[in-house]
Amino acid sequence: MFVKVTSGMLLQPRLAKTKPGGHPFSPGPSRIDDRRIVVVSIVIAAVYLVAAAGAAVALAMGATGAPGALPWLPLHLALTGGASTAIAGVMPFFVAALAAGKPAPPRVRRTAVGLVALGAGLVAVRGLAPTFTAAPIAGGVVYLAGIAVTALAIWLGGRTGLMIRRPIVTLGYMLALINVGIGGTIGIAVAANWMPALERLMPLRVAHAWTNLLGFVSLVIMATLLHFLPTVLGTRIVPRASAVLAVLATAIAAPLVVVGATTGWVDLGGGGAIVALVGAGALVVEARRVLAARGTWTSDADWHLMASASLLAGVAWFAVGVSLASALVLARAIGLIGDDRAWSSPLVAAPLAVGWAVQVLVGSWTHLLPSIGPGTPVDHARQRLVLGSLARPRVLALNVGTACVAIGWPAGISGLTAVGALLVAVSVVSAAGLAWSAIRLGQRR
Repeated sequence: MFVKVTSGMLLQPRLAKTKPGGHPFSPGPSRIDDRRIVVVSIVIAAVYLVAAAGAAVALAMGATGAPGALPWLPLHLALTGGASTAIAGVMPFFVAALAAGKPAPPRVRRTAVGLVALGAGLVAVRGLAPTFTAAPIAGGVVYLAGIAVTALAIWLGGRTGLMIRRPIVTLGYMLALINVGIGGTIGIAVAANWMPALERLMPLRVAHAWTNLLGFVSLVIMATLLHFLPTVLGTRIVPRASAVLAVLATAIAAPLVVVGATTGWVDLGGGGAIVALVGAGALVVEARRVLAARGTWTSDADWHLMASASLLAGVAWFAVGVSLASALVLARAIGLIGDDRAWSSPLVAAPLAVGWAVQVLVGSWTHLLPSIGPGTPVDHARQRLVLGSLARPRVLALNVGTACVAIGWPAGISGLTAVGALLVAVSVVSAAGLAWSAIRLGQRR
């Protein structure tokens, strides 16, 4: 008999059980505050994504700014602001839910989200006023403080319960937090014009990109998909070697590339790039296996489509992005290019930042808001209708837009890049607007 696994099974607190003598155990911990914090973090992340979309459109339309500052700004807003804030809110929630234990105190959770969001905003000043260095430096410190508090929240929420059965998830999360700590420190050193960092600027640029985009954002998303993708597709969460390989390979690859770049041991960096390709391939295999075992939904087809298609398309873009990023590091290892070309935002950013990170974030909040957000079951049904609105055109716009930017930006085709940026912006802004409408539905009484 087929049993469909839903988000409610994964995320709802445990029901009270009965002892042999007839006395019930105490009910599972309340997660009301925990869920509210997740919703707030999603709202903040959506605001950052809208700001990133606006900055990207301005860039594609030929807006000018400080040299090198404006192209950096939309990536920072999307990843450090949007993805990181969502991670600070959602990651400890998932750890506590999987562990079936008591979540971290709300004050700790709120502090983590607030510090990450505030720090990202202060660092964004660099993209608008690069000469004002005090704000980015302070923002980097605040951001890293938020990451540290997020690690504390994960530890507090995963100390007991069933987490020991799937330690790979927590391991991936903690390694990701270590990576972003390294990447953030590099960013602060450069923003502070620390001379040793400036003298090694090009290798540190590679290290900063790999620790933050591959070693942090991608690793967190990957570890989360191990249990979230089966939930969205309506199948059992089955431990597989491909899932473990995907997380471990990605976790190992980023430090190898970073050490290779910063020490000049390019062969080590090339080895890390190969390991990264193995991790991306393992994730594709895992996603295919989950897809093959998916359930058949009898209602809310557009809502399911929006969430599942976004996650699966994101995995495909991750494979493309990792292949491109790894190819650059391998080319450096065999001497075809120098340090200054071992990372290329125009070549890599669209697949990894938009097609992967942003698209998975949109797909995740599409599924999560009616599952854990405010409101009654009737409200949640309405939320699913809202969040599934125009699912096919929105998924198509985001992926076609990503492809246009991925081709147009590195090729210097400004018209194609502008069209792609507009398509992505329309999809992201509409997703954020629908998410806000869904939240408002749940708050009505």
